[in-house]
Amino acid sequence: MRHTLLIILVFSALTFSCKTVKKVATIQEAFTKKDTVQTVMIVDAPKVDSAAIVKDIMRKVAKSKIDFTTFNAKIKVGYESAENSDTYTANISIRKDSIIYIRILGSFLGIKQEGLQVKVKRDSVFLYKKIGERYVQNRSIGFLQEVTQIPFDFTTLQDMIIGNPVFIDSNIVSYKDNDAGLLVLMLGDTFKHLITLAQDDKTITHSKLDDVDIQRNRTCDITYSSYAPLGSYRFSTYRRVVVSEKSKLDIELDFKEYSINEPLKYTFEIPKNAKHK
Repeated sequence: MRHTLLIILVFSALTFSCKTVKKVATIQEAFTKKDTVQTVMIVDAPKVDSAAIVKDIMRKVAKSKIDFTTFNAKIKVGYESAENSDTYTANISIRKDSIIYIRILGSFLGIKQEGLQVKVKRDSVFLYKKIGERYVQNRSIGFLQEVTQIPFDFTTLQDMIIGNPVFIDSNIVSYKDNDAGLLVLMLGDTFKHLITLAQDDKTITHSKLDDVDIQRNRTCDITYSSYAPLGSYRFSTYRRVVVSEKSKLDIELDFKEYSINEPLKYTFEIPKNAKHK
């Protein structure tokens, strides 16, 4: 079951609160120490309006965030862990802020999973296996956090699937603008988050999350690439997610089909007489 929920985590990948930040810092210096985050002042740096800089960052990030009513996608997923590696297809439909449908096609961990379906609501998670030993599990939304040890809620999962940044905090420690892009380092209650925005259109290219609790040594590295039009937005059609703590999980997401604001394609109903386990 933990592996099944890891699928959801992948999909299972940003808005800022306006808050005055510290003076401009060198991000390399600020990010080298894993157990603490500090700001390093630039000697003789010209005075800047930090609040205006934060406002500009907010505007650029908000512009790249995808808004939608419905979303459909077919995704080729590559999965590799210390124990297994596989590829499979996931079909997904979302009604924004309401429900997420996920169907797994192909094999996962060497087992045929054509009948695996997942329905996520704002307060609950349903897992239904319709082929072979049929059963359904009904759990609270907190189940996602229990099995992944990541502070998931419905909105976070929805943003990961659509490609909007997650785990953004208003506590901006440092930032830097260079040829590689706009780099912003934030410190939240759970993660230190280093996010990189493309220099030209400010789309997200990279997101690195490190647990503030150094005893856990938990990290998540997300790369966004191959952007394509999606309505009036830019959509990352290829992503790589690497999650590490005690072991490493490496997942690639290749979106083969995707659309917004069209009728849902992959809905399903769980039979009332389905066996619960």
